[in-house]
Amino acid sequence: MFTFKQFTIHQDACAMKVGTDGVLLGAWCPVEHAVRVLDIGTGTGLIALMIAQRAPKALIEAVELDEKAAEQARYNVSLTPFDERVKVVAGSIQMFAETNQGVYDVIVCNPPYFVDSLKSPNNTRTQARHADTLTQDDLLLAANKLLSEQGTLNVILPTVEADMLIEKSKQFGFTLELCTQVLPTPQSPVKRKLMSFVRGASSLLETQLVIETDRHVYTDDYKLLTKDFYLKF
Repeated sequence: MFTFKQFTIHQDACAMKVGTDGVLLGAWCPVEHAVRVLDIGTGTGLIALMIAQRAPKALIEAVELDEKAAEQARYNVSLTPFDERVKVVAGSIQMFAETNQGVYDVIVCNPPYFVDSLKSPNNTRTQARHADTLTQDDLLLAANKLLSEQGTLNVILPTVEADMLIEKSKQFGFTLELCTQVLPTPQSPVKRKLMSFVRGASSLLETQLVIETDRHVYTDDYKLLTKDFYLKF
């Protein structure tokens, strides 16, 4: 169980637990004018709930392939003040994209990214971590169908996979508009990229975010980004 300022995440039924990547994406992605939001691969429901907290008028649909995780996400949502605005849907995003007629102002995804690495004997953990059930093409195809003309697709990935997505997104008519490079410490190489894509041409705004100056000594930028969620800030 992981307790935030306005909600609690139960995660014993979910392969992927609360982690820094999800918190970063939920706190970072642009949602100021969002009316409809889609969270792809919601897992525990963390990012959907963070966005519900940040965007009080937004309606959020959260799609999760694993039935047990979807059930736990529904439970987590039911315990919050946001339960009337967050709907958890069990199933694949591929099927959801085929059957859904609506469009979204914001699509957000903390996707699986392992491609050729050794797989866990735990099938649900493999599903959550490996890109077999949600490839970058799958993600971009779904976004191309479901994103509004002025909407944004927001993703966090390790640097190699992020650069692959940036290149691949061009084939689908998307352009990287915002990119925050995430460094664990000032001396570390970039480990993650927070990315916001739009349709058509756009200029790129790039920034950097350092998480810690020393172990458990968090930077002011990281605390400012996450202060509305973490109890310790």
